[in-house]
Amino acid sequence: MKRLVMLALGAGVLINTAPGAQARETTLTGAGIGAVSGLVVAGPPGAVVGGLLGGIIGGPRVSPGPQRWCWTDWRGRHCGYR
Repeated sequence: MKRLVMLALGAGVLINTAPGAQARETTLTGAGIGAVSGLVVAGPPGAVVGGLLGGIIGGPRVSPGPQRWCWTDWRGRHCGYR
């Protein structure tokens, strides 16, 4: 049990030290998805292992990407990103 707690704390440290907002977002979504699927498959130990592996592997991006807008002028169609 002590190892399990230390593993969970180590996973938390790894998740919080991820650089950048996008990397942090994919790390957190991966950890969440992994923990839930591990809990369903193997119970509480599976949740810890699934959360750790999901945090390392990463998950999908859930926030919207860059905003794109397009306009047309005498030179043709152009698009820009925010």
